[in-house]
Amino acid sequence: MFKNYIQAAVVALLTFGSSMLFASEGLDEAVNAIFASSTGWFVSLIFAPIPGTSFPWIVLWLVVGASVFTLYFGFVQFRSIGHSISLVKGDYSNPNDAGEVSHFQALTTALSGTVGLGNIAGVAVAIGIGGPGAIFWMILAGLLGMASKFTECTLAVKYRNEYKDGSVSGGPMYYITKGFAERGIPGGKILAVLFAVFCILGALGGGNMFQANQAHAQLSGVFGDYPGWVTGLIFAGIVFAVIVGGIKSIANVTEKVVPFMAILYVGTAIIILAMNADKIGWAFGQIFEGAFTGLGVAGGMVGALIQGFKRAAFSNEAGVGSAAIAHSAVQTKEPITEGFVSLLEPFIDTVVICTMTALVIIITGQLIFDAQQGVYLLGDSGHIQTIGDTSGVALTSAAFGSAVGWFPYLLVIAVVLFAFSTMLSWSYYGLKAWTYLFGEGKNTELAFKLIFCVFVVIGAAANLGPVIDFSDAAIFAMAVVNIIGLYFLMPIVKRELTSYNARLKNGEIKKTK
Repeated sequence: MFKNYIQAAVVALLTFGSSMLFASEGLDEAVNAIFASSTGWFVSLIFAPIPGTSFPWIVLWLVVGASVFTLYFGFVQFRSIGHSISLVKGDYSNPNDAGEVSHFQALTTALSGTVGLGNIAGVAVAIGIGGPGAIFWMILAGLLGMASKFTECTLAVKYRNEYKDGSVSGGPMYYITKGFAERGIPGGKILAVLFAVFCILGALGGGNMFQANQAHAQLSGVFGDYPGWVTGLIFAGIVFAVIVGGIKSIANVTEKVVPFMAILYVGTAIIILAMNADKIGWAFGQIFEGAFTGLGVAGGMVGALIQGFKRAAFSNEAGVGSAAIAHSAVQTKEPITEGFVSLLEPFIDTVVICTMTALVIIITGQLIFDAQQGVYLLGDSGHIQTIGDTSGVALTSAAFGSAVGWFPYLLVIAVVLFAFSTMLSWSYYGLKAWTYLFGEGKNTELAFKLIFCVFVVIGAAANLGPVIDFSDAAIFAMAVVNIIGLYFLMPIVKRELTSYNARLKNGEIKKTK
């Protein structure tokens, strides 16, 4: 039955993909209209503001969850940084442990799914609406989110499926099903299926089509306009060549691409900051002052807080459960070790990379500030006016270009690498959700990989706004299911943490190198 369903789904999706690839603009608009009318309610529900505010309830859901886990585990993210780094370095690794990838590879694979346009365009949007103060709240949300990653990734390893060929499958769908059954809590299977469905939708949209679309926009913006399907086909070919080899192939690529793109992007930002070293103190002053006064921004302190928390949630996905799927493939017999490793993710993604972007935008003077009035000038849209009236990724590009004329070309390389690496990670997330629903097997996996690559081309060639909105909503719907599961299962993580720390302290757990 499942095989027939898969075959039907593949035929339908490939047919849809082919028609969309060669679609006219009118058909493109028709698909937009159909999607907007049929799924608009779901998007509105997920991103609906709390009554009387402009604060989306889903962001509050993530921030509250992160705060609960931070307190419950005694600020584990601050107490365990040193040990986390030792684990990433491989100081405690045993190649004979079950799993497919090293701690470092698991971390880079998960990072490749979160480090992306949120760090470039998302930060610019946060500053443009909430002012520099939004960055303070973004950093705080990133620090709290480290505890969410710790919780979900520990559970992902503890309840993963390990197969005879050495491969593994894990993630929220597995730990919700097994963990709820172990604790005698009903409803685990239903929640797991919901999570898997949302994950597949999010993988094809936000983790795929959106990335291809934005990469093409950046490339055509620099090199001139050309058909999107060209970018799509190139990306699809490269992505398929990597993902056909499974998580080991993906990890082998991401362990090289992620450090390179991070060094490229952060290194460029550091050069700009060094050129303007005398303004760094002033920039941090703007961030702190704006966080608690609003610094003349529309919405004041609350507006800065909302934008900071919102963009942090979009950037690091802590609590969404996606990264837990990648971390579940790690080689270890101690689930808690991957919890320690994963908490570095939001720190690198949000605290380091997002802060670098923000400092470059502020220091290069892209935001128009009235020194006499002590406020930022706002446009008709309520956003801060910028030099050249730029926003989003264009604002970040302008900031880089204002320092050195050819720096925007480095930004294009970074955007393309970010998009590519994000697609690799989300292809794996979607694949594991797919095989959870339809069963393990080479044919089942190949079906999803082909579908995923067709949607790469669609994303680059089409302008499917409502489709992307729906997939973004699906990604955050994953967080609703995932955090419910984490609340019920966090006592199990606490037990793992207590046991591991005791054995580490008495010398039972030793370094292997």
